[in-house]
Amino acid sequence: MRQFVVVGHDAPTTPDFSLEDLPGAGRLDVLCRCVNSAFFLSHTLRENVRAHLVLADEYVVRFEGAELRRLNPDERSTAALIRGALEAREGAIGAMEANPSPGVYIGKGDFESTVRSVAEESTLVELHEDGRPVVDLDPPSDPVFVLSDHHDFTDAEAALLADVADERVSLGPEPLHADHAITVAHNYLDTDGFGIY
Repeated sequence: MRQFVVVGHDAPTTPDFSLEDLPGAGRLDVLCRCVNSAFFLSHTLRENVRAHLVLADEYVVRFEGAELRRLNPDERSTAALIRGALEAREGAIGAMEANPSPGVYIGKGDFESTVRSVAEESTLVELHEDGRPVVDLDPPSDPVFVLSDHHDFTDAEAALLADVADERVSLGPEPLHADHAITVAHNYLDTDGFGIY
């Protein structure tokens, strides 16, 4: 299983945002592109992927590749799935998630609880431009890649990752957008550390 955790610092936590202005909705466009990069191959979806969107440290929307339906390769339809999840947020009670659409879940949660939870059973990899070059790292089994949106990690988030992450990795010599970083991370794993094609 490959996992991605993307923190959306300004992301909406209610469904009353316009699908016509995703950048104005706390840069929800960035998160939608991350979801699409996590799952889409040409004409199919990656089934062995799970993505967690941490929305303003209040809710976590989880996407399960093996169950996903109605995910299309455009930001607007992905945002509609996120809006549908937020419409169902009242059904997320305590640790119980709501499941408003196949493969889409929403629960109450924040960055710290999400990171600590996924780190229990996986290799946690912080993606950061100042990290160790990925080519120096053997591909981990069951990795969780943690990324930030258009903002840097906060001091508290960075401190948590310094404590919990197994690796801090850079994917190349130039800073990448979060969705592009996800694509490069997939390619790194697909090619066994860029070793086979």
